[in-house]
Amino acid sequence: MQLDSGPLDEAERLIADRRLTDAAELLRRLLEEGRGGLLARFLYARVRGLNGDATGALETARETAMLYPHIPQAALCLGEALLRNELLAPAIAEFQRTLRLEPELDEARFLLGSAWLQAGEPDKALNVFSGLPDETPGLTEKIVQADEMRAQPRSNAGYVRHLFDQFSADYDSRMLSQLSYRAPQILRQLADLVMPRREDLAVLDLGCGTGLCGVVFEEAAARLDGIDLSPAMIQKARAREIYDHLDVADIESALGAARYDLVLAADTLVYLGNLEATFRGAVQALNADGFFLFTVESKPGEGFELGPKRRWRHSESYLRTLAQKSGFEVAGLMACVPRMEANTPVEGFAVALHKP
Repeated sequence: MQLDSGPLDEAERLIADRRLTDAAELLRRLLEEGRGGLLARFLYARVRGLNGDATGALETARETAMLYPHIPQAALCLGEALLRNELLAPAIAEFQRTLRLEPELDEARFLLGSAWLQAGEPDKALNVFSGLPDETPGLTEKIVQADEMRAQPRSNAGYVRHLFDQFSADYDSRMLSQLSYRAPQILRQLADLVMPRREDLAVLDLGCGTGLCGVVFEEAAARLDGIDLSPAMIQKARAREIYDHLDVADIESALGAARYDLVLAADTLVYLGNLEATFRGAVQALNADGFFLFTVESKPGEGFELGPKRRWRHSESYLRTLAQKSGFEVAGLMACVPRMEANTPVEGFAVALHKP
């Protein structure tokens, strides 16, 4: 049964006056009494989101999409709620479904482009934005943001988070079985060479993922902390019960006052082009006589470059020059194969930097 305009008008007035709790209660009561239709459900999802109840807004939006599966606005409402909860992959899917139901719905197109941008995919965002009128509110700002993102000397944090949130469910099996991932074991061998018989270490695992590197270094650690951009990966790492502390954070800005004897970055720096901030943070985070061990994909010649798989490659000369500039000594640098890609070895370096 559809609702007459009176209560809906009253709910909209309450929302306009920022009386969000009163508006939510009015709409909840109407829906419970069976007096609310599609528009009432849209308003209820919206007001719950505005009132800080992102989970509740998502619950209402899911119910609405189930009740009205062929209504594009219902799919749009669900997409917005998913986006508000930072569930980027399903949000993108709902916006795409909205556009299949109503290809000319510019609001859905704008939100889809915005979601791709939040996921760190500027090229996909710009492709979506190209179908919008130039006068679309907020479009110019989004395009500028996308262009700036494309010029960054690192992979966008949103892209990395989105990528690993998606992969978290089967990450271990994918990496170990399909990609023959060996970066943690390579770093352990390197550690045995440059810092033999060192035990009871304070260890920081940068880009810890599900904890594959932590498992390899657990026996040498008196304290083991981890940092990763992906909440889903951190959840997997926490389930191992080997870390003393885990943070969802960007490694370029997360290195704070804590001090470590060993900082690890297994297959992590491939998502960063310019490593200056990371080297600077690592040297500050290390105790004297501490070590920074990491793997990268290798590049001949000078500098660094973005490879075809959107992973950065670094040259030996770049790593050595930056290490010296940052206050490190190069204790070891050897060629290695940290993983396979399409049954082809990925050429890389395993590097040990020492803080005197």
